[in-house]
Amino acid sequence: MTLVDDLTWRGLIQDSTDPAALAEALTGDPITFYVGFDPTAASLHVGHLMQVVTASRLQRAGHRPLLLVGGATGQIGDPRESAERTLNPPEVIEGWVQRIREQLAPFVTYEGNNAATLVNNLDWTGPTSVIEFLRDVGKHFPVNKMLARDVVRNRLESGISFTEFSYQLLQANDFYQLHERHGCALQFGGSDQWGNITAGVDFVRRRGAGPVHAFTTPLVLKADGTKFGKSEGGAIWLDPQMTTPYAFYQFWINSDDRDVNNYLRFFSFKSREELEELEKATADRPQARLAQRALAEEITALVHGPEEAQQAIAASQALFGRGSLDELSADTLRAALGEAGLLPVRGEMPNYSTLLKESGLVASANEARRTINEGGAYVNNERITDGEAVPTANSLLHGAFLVLRRGKRTFAGVEYTA
Repeated sequence: MTLVDDLTWRGLIQDSTDPAALAEALTGDPITFYVGFDPTAASLHVGHLMQVVTASRLQRAGHRPLLLVGGATGQIGDPRESAERTLNPPEVIEGWVQRIREQLAPFVTYEGNNAATLVNNLDWTGPTSVIEFLRDVGKHFPVNKMLARDVVRNRLESGISFTEFSYQLLQANDFYQLHERHGCALQFGGSDQWGNITAGVDFVRRRGAGPVHAFTTPLVLKADGTKFGKSEGGAIWLDPQMTTPYAFYQFWINSDDRDVNNYLRFFSFKSREELEELEKATADRPQARLAQRALAEEITALVHGPEEAQQAIAASQALFGRGSLDELSADTLRAALGEAGLLPVRGEMPNYSTLLKESGLVASANEARRTINEGGAYVNNERITDGEAVPTANSLLHGAFLVLRRGKRTFAGVEYTA
């Protein structure tokens, strides 16, 4: 398959300025393309992965990425459907820019003939005066066309600030500047950016440059209609300090059966043949969750490294009695137990019945005793028979943790400090 054939099969091209011209551009000699990330938080999240992985696919096919971080547009803030953007201080943005570069590193290479380059739109936007911007950029944008764009039209009744209204000019100028400075011939982004992206294509044309191309990837929604990339605790971040590798792995392993094949096509680097074989195997044995396991391992290894991925897999197995808890690092164990519920204990250690109750695994002391008597209570994957017994220091994993489990699938943790 050609690159465009592969992108199309994976469902990664929703809109394109000219499908035939795009296919010709991506099939011929290597071109320079760009995709943008506004630094509006301390980390990228899994919602950004569609663009990150697509950029990696294009680079692997020989094309050269320009990874634009919005040092200028990031100061305006993140767009919201019904509210104004939150303005961020320049010094905060500067710190976030470097973190984004590091988070993109597992997916692209900054070396070689088609090395990725990090570019910052503050470099050309910052020195430009308002008069210069209005003269050189603003005069090329008919207001009637700006009003007709979905992102603007949808906000006219509820109200839209001039900042929000003019954002498309800033993004369009980015495309022109990258075309002039780096020979950039292609921009892509999420489908919600289509209006801003086509504004850039039109602006490059009006300035007498080009030709340039653009396409958008689809927005990802879960089968239940909720937003992709969210969990009960909020966004799933790429920064391990904000979302632990174990929690990151769990997000993917818990993918809905209705979603997982799409996720594999979007985010996996496995070939079409491998994915079709995996889809068939999953359909034949859905209870084995083969697709979820393959997806979770591959994406976790890409973002956090193979070692952290293996630790997450080991933790998932060990916590449910299918592996050794002793093989887990203290950080992985604490992260996993923190997701389930971690009971802090200081000083004198309570007995097992009390721990089961205070951890929330049972509702009362009577229920704790009954669960233990029926053989349904475990500590560190060992069945307990005496609810009045007290854990010893030798029972503590890494000198601090106990894994409590009720039945096969309900567990919680204890973190002990003297």
